[in-house]
Amino acid sequence: MNIAWKEIKKNKVRFLILGSIIFLVSLLTFIISGLANGLSQDNASLIKDLPEGQFYMNKEGDETYNLSKIDSDIQDEIINKQKDAVAFSIQMGFLNSETDKQHSVAFVTSTDSELFENVEDGEIILDQSMEDKGIKVGDVLTNNQFSGEFKVKGFVEQKKFSHAPIAYINMKNYKEIYRVMEMQLLFIPGGESSEQFMGLQSFSNKDFLNTIPSYNAEQMSLNMIVWFLVVISGMLFAIFFYMMNIQKVGLYGILKAIGMKTSRLFKIMWSQMLFITIISLILSISFSQVFNMIAPEGMPFHLTFETTIQLSLVFLFIGFIGATLSGIQIKKIEPLHAIQQGEA
Repeated sequence: MNIAWKEIKKNKVRFLILGSIIFLVSLLTFIISGLANGLSQDNASLIKDLPEGQFYMNKEGDETYNLSKIDSDIQDEIINKQKDAVAFSIQMGFLNSETDKQHSVAFVTSTDSELFENVEDGEIILDQSMEDKGIKVGDVLTNNQFSGEFKVKGFVEQKKFSHAPIAYINMKNYKEIYRVMEMQLLFIPGGESSEQFMGLQSFSNKDFLNTIPSYNAEQMSLNMIVWFLVVISGMLFAIFFYMMNIQKVGLYGILKAIGMKTSRLFKIMWSQMLFITIISLILSISFSQVFNMIAPEGMPFHLTFETTIQLSLVFLFIGFIGATLSGIQIKKIEPLHAIQQGEA
């Protein structure tokens, strides 16, 4: 460790440049990961907040939730057998405020369940983001396809679908707006994939999220960028230590000649990698939290502690792999040949 530290002090500019690049790459990775998680919540927090279980939709719906129609007899049979089962529907729509301003929402209705808000005929419960748009409890809202009016009963925190705020309404009102009689989906908390019902296709929480076109495409693009940046950081370590090792062939030959083992040389390199990576990660995590505090209010940024730890461990692992691959040449060094090459 002492040798590793002395070398860092001797070549501090080189190590500072590498540390700065790792800091920038990891900071960008944390920010993009936070945006990916934030957009994920903004796109499907209604579904993500549900417990693990099984979703069911009609097989004829072609894995598209808004084309699915659950037969009412099958729905009643499942709900009667499964105590916590719930049938629900989601459709995009609009609400008109008292000032005639139109707001895009995702209408949600369900059978009686603790998992969804239950409202009376003519009432509506909205996502809290609608409160920021000037809507208050007691306001009267309308919909062009609804003969009556909606009275705002209250607000819920962070409930969105397809980047639109959720609007919980009564089942009777929902059926009038969309001229339907069947519900779209069934959900059984804690259900197993082996539990099948005639005419229905089952999905886990993750699989159901992937049937939402906007969610799948959005998350896939952002996650590809995150992992691309992680791979780049590993390549940076490999290239940096490879170049450093080439310049130190003569030194390694002398150290081997006086009896230093190859494993000790690897430990020196790993110590340097750990020092640079840990300092860079501490700074990038700190800056990403500052970014979280100063980011515009409307920006969907959500970087969790679990994600931060996972990415940090990945960076350390990738750094270890990159440094180790670059150091394979150390094992092949013959002391006499290396000393002669260093003197040439």
